[in-house]
Amino acid sequence: MDADARMLALSAIAHRSRLAVFKVLMTAGPRGMSAGEVSEKLGIVPSSLSFHLKDMLRANLVFARRERTFIFYSASPGAIREVIDFLSENCLAGT
Repeated sequence: MDADARMLALSAIAHRSRLAVFKVLMTAGPRGMSAGEVSEKLGIVPSSLSFHLKDMLRANLVFARRERTFIFYSASPGAIREVIDFLSENCLAGT
């Protein structure tokens, strides 16, 4: 992940709703959840959730897969791990 991708991921996760979505998807595991399930669980209206998921997809924080008429989203633990490692190495070094 290059520096621009890390900044995009940091920007995407630095929002209360997107962080909540990421947490829910992390607990769902690799199978993920449909957008409807996420919307219901978090109480985020579908139009807002769609906006947040699109931002998170662009930042590679989540993956989407289609099954029939549903789209399932799953978190990308590797992407967030890279961001955390970057912060640890570059912002917390020597502390």
